[in-house]
Amino acid sequence: MGTPGQREGERRELSGDTLGFSVDLRKSRGGEMSQNNRDTLTARGPDLTSISNRAPWEDARMKLKPSTPTRKPKPPKPENAITIGVSARVLFNMEKEQQIYKQQGLEDYIKYQVEHETQPFSPGPAFSFVKALEAVNTQLRELYPDSEELFDVVLMTNNHAYVGLRLINTINHHQLFIERFCMTGGNSPIGYLKAYHTNLYLSSDPDKVREALEEGIAAATMFTQEKITEVSDTQLRVAFDGDAVLFSDESERIYKAHGLEKFFEHEKAHENKPLDHGPLKCFLEALGKLQKKFYGKGQRMDCPIRTYLVTARSAASSGTRALKTLRSWGLEIDEALFLAGAPKGPMLEKIRPHIFFDDQMFHVEGAAEIGTVACHVPYGISQAMPKKGINDKETSSAPK
Repeated sequence: MGTPGQREGERRELSGDTLGFSVDLRKSRGGEMSQNNRDTLTARGPDLTSISNRAPWEDARMKLKPSTPTRKPKPPKPENAITIGVSARVLFNMEKEQQIYKQQGLEDYIKYQVEHETQPFSPGPAFSFVKALEAVNTQLRELYPDSEELFDVVLMTNNHAYVGLRLINTINHHQLFIERFCMTGGNSPIGYLKAYHTNLYLSSDPDKVREALEEGIAAATMFTQEKITEVSDTQLRVAFDGDAVLFSDESERIYKAHGLEKFFEHEKAHENKPLDHGPLKCFLEALGKLQKKFYGKGQRMDCPIRTYLVTARSAASSGTRALKTLRSWGLEIDEALFLAGAPKGPMLEKIRPHIFFDDQMFHVEGAAEIGTVACHVPYGISQAMPKKGINDKETSSAPK
């Protein structure tokens, strides 16, 4: 049943009151990245932050040569791939351009993008995650040269096609392998997600994320962060919360209706009944599918994909049902951390995942404070209509 302190921790986890926040991740030195963030992102690509300090004529000399890299591998067919849809504003840092759009309007925004189309964007919060996906693909192609079971990244944006050249040039500059674009010219790209067989959608727009979830597509909201911790270049690490992320919000509903004691009783009574699936279960399933390809080559201990369950549940009081649910689905999780209400930040600081999914903004902000790229999954009874927090400044019609 857990100690009173543990139960109080779980009460905080399950309570919707944790949606009150004090940190605004978007507030950083005039919208610019901190030096720590710049240093971290520089480790994954050329340092672009020094360009702004040059004189205009020096900038002209350093302009990007928009050439297309040679010998690119053939992209997999969408029906065979694990497709990750990312918005332009989470893959790249477009905060300056976003301010132009909001303050001066669409026409000035497009004009600015065209005038600067040979100047690459700097990396955004999803950049390291995408680079890790490509590193996994490289190893898969070495082991299975003819297989199309690979990650396939699709740039999903409602930007005008005029902006496309700058995005293409930036992708080539950073040597990313992204061949599929969806630029909708102001319309929502959500309708195209199923056509691309999307397994995961990442966006800075919470409204679009909710639309995707309503369509049954795994999705999460990403935020511009002041600090991003350096992560592994050789192993993709993905961390998940449990309830309302991998699992349904059934347990949260019990807690809200009947309290913590009834929640414990319910979990004990139903420990042999699997929980229903949550919005990110299908993405864990896709990761597991690729992991097994490495296991088949004797690389279980050296697999370049590692998954983590980081939950505020107590192991003894409510952990059994979570683990039995995963087993019933035929899914493995590499590491399971039951924190009994303790903060998740210290564990995430040790794990250093490329991406962490949680349904509680309290944990998303706590993770971001220590530099973990954390995504909000707006699902379940606690936040079916989440309060605006760190995304207050977003506008649903803005280019993404």
